[in-house]
Order: sequence, then structure tokens, then C-alpha cells
Amino acid sequence: MTIHPLADVSPYAQLGADVSIGPFAVVEAGATIGDRTQLYARATVKSGTTLGCDNIVGEGAVLGGKPQHVHQPEEPGGLTVGDRNVIRENATIHRAFDTQTSTIVGNDCLIMVGSHIAHDCTVGDHVVLTNNALLGGHVTVGDRAYLGGGSAVHQHCRIGRVAMIGGLARLDQDVPPFMTVDGETNQVVGLNRVGLRRAGVDPQERTELKEAYQLLYRGGLPWETLLEALEERFTRGIASEFAPFLRQTTRGYVRERRSLPPQPTIRLVREDPLTDGQFIREQILQAG
Repeated sequence: MTIHPLADVSPYAQLGADVSIGPFAVVEAGATIGDRTQLYARATVKSGTTLGCDNIVGEGAVLGGKPQHVHQPEEPGGLTVGDRNVIRENATIHRAFDTQTSTIVGNDCLIMVGSHIAHDCTVGDHVVLTNNALLGGHVTVGDRAYLGGGSAVHQHCRIGRVAMIGGLARLDQDVPPFMTVDGETNQVVGLNRVGLRRAGVDPQERTELKEAYQLLYRGGLPWETLLEALEERFTRGIASEFAPFLRQTTRGYVRERRSLPPQPTIRLVREDPLTDGQFIREQILQAG
């Protein structure tokens, strides 16, 4: 165990084997730090926080702060972080609001610079939050989801597993699993094909996902009929995850960005100075 002499570590904190704590880091009473975890300079781990093994916490990161809420609880809940996570500089993760609950971060996540995970969030395994990604309270993020830089997720929304969220996206509805969301329009633009391949999804299952996508976004079915059709058609494999996910939505789900309609052809007529005649030129005028 290595603790810098300028670190402030409470004697009532629990530290595992081979923990490393840098200068000006703070570990409060009631915090638990797992084996081989490294806290860099100025990192803070507050009361009620449990860190697993082999985590790296960057400079200025604050884990276990109280919920940002108008009505502060007298005894907030906890924060539980799994193993092998990298939490970079100035990231913040808050404790849950109620005493008996916890904000949860899984294993093997990368939480980049300035990202924020609010109270009562649940973040799965292998999740990436790029710089300054923001999760509101009670947000759920599935395994292997990727959130681009500066993206913001409204409280109580859900991001399905292996979803890809573009930078600067503003989400106020659920994102179904395996989707890609465009950061400019905040709408779905197709399946996350790269993420699916990296997750080891085989070609047959990717084909079934395409069929489910067509049914979900282009089938034109009423809500209950759509859910029943998904349940009937996809009883096995990862495509069967759509119906249960959608049945649990409370905020609706992000819709598809469709291509713009064809632009009109304008026929422009002007004189040809060489022949003193006229010629017709067709030009496509782009909207906007």
C-alpha cells in the first residue's frame, strides 16, 4: 500500500491490498477501496462509496458526492463501483437519494474527462462515457453502450445495451438496444453495426436485428400490435430483447431519422451570348 504523505485518508476508511493514493487525495470515513485501486492527485472518495478492485481514479475526480437535488436527504444512499474501471480527470459520480439504494457503475467502464453520473443511475459493464457526457438522475445505461462527447441524457431515460449515442446528442426518450443515434438530430439512424461486431454478435443475429429494426421503425403498426408482432416473430436471440425493453418504457422511445424528400429540379433559361440563342440548364437547388 502506498499513501502519499499529503493525502488525507480517514482511519475509518477500508483500504484493500496494494492501494495507491496520490497527493492531496481525500478518502473519507465509511469509504471502501478495493485491492490495487489507484487514486491520483486530488481525487476524492466520499463516505458511502465502495470501489472494487483495479480501478483508476484520475486527478480531481469526485466519487460519492451528495445528490444534486433541491431537497437534500438527511442520509443519502450509496455509490457502488465495480472492477477495472478508468474514471478520468474531474469526473463526478453521485450517491443515490434514498438510504437503502445505490448508484451503480459496473465493470470495465471508461468514464472520460468531465463526465457526470447523477444519483440513482445504473451503468452496465464496458460502457464508455466520452468527455463531458452527462447522465441525469435515475438513468439506466446498458452494457457496451457508448455515449459521445457532450451528450446529455434526461432523468429516468434508458439507453439500451450496445447503443451508440453521437456527440452533443440531447436525449429525453429511451434508446432501444443496438441503435445508433445521430448527435445532430437526436434520432436513430440505424443499427450500431460496429458495436455489434465488436461485441461478437454473429451474422445470423445481425440479420434478425435488421428485420426487427424494419418492423419497429418502418412497419407502421399500432403500439400493442407492434409489441405483439415483435414477441411473436423474435422469440430467441438478441432480437427478442426489443419487446421487453419497449414494454418497460415510461418516456417513449427515440424515433428514426428518415431521409429528406427529393429536391425539385428547377429549369433555368438564359441567353447564350455566343450564339444569340437560348439554352436550358437543369440545376438541383439544395434546401436551406
